[in-house]
Amino acid sequence: MQERVGNCTDCGRPVDCLDGFLNGVILQDGRLRCFPCNEKNKKEKDDPR
Repeated sequence: MQERVGNCTDCGRPVDCLDGFLNGVILQDGRLRCFPCNEKNKKEKDDPR
């Protein structure tokens, strides 16, 4: 089952939950980030939960 969770705060790409697995990262401040943007921004101080 695929369910829309929200959009990436960096690029606006949809972030979905696929069969119980989040297709992205939730940052400490609650923002969503897709995996490609998270890889680009790993240098930031935002640590995933």
